[in-house]
Amino acid sequence: MEQPLKVMVIDDSRTIRRTAQMLLGEAGCEVITASDGFDALAKIVDHQPRIIFVDVLMPRLDGYQTCAVIKHNSTFKDIPVILLSSRDGLFDKARGRVVGADQFLTKPFGKEELLDAIRAHVPGFAAHQQHAP
Repeated sequence: MEQPLKVMVIDDSRTIRRTAQMLLGEAGCEVITASDGFDALAKIVDHQPRIIFVDVLMPRLDGYQTCAVIKHNSTFKDIPVILLSSRDGLFDKARGRVVGADQFLTKPFGKEELLDAIRAHVPGFAAHQQHAP
């Protein structure tokens, strides 16, 4: 059997992390969570996720800064980074593009938005739908 897709979710909200973990876990992904950018950077090295979802508004290192650090690292620059924000203004989206974000998702998001983002940026990803017996 093939390895599950490693997805990282970086958000200072435990609720958002758990929701994303549940939704993506149901689709057969292995979800690595981090509570802020510093926590995430250490975990990226250890786990090497295939795609990263990062909240824009976080303490210490915000989503834009975290994305910029990932995109300026030669080892990790090709990992797609999807910004998550409750604000969807043009300025926020433009700032996301400046730091190299691959996509901008507005909260609240559902399972399909997460899976669509993964399908758009990870070639060959097919969600494993677990059907209830």
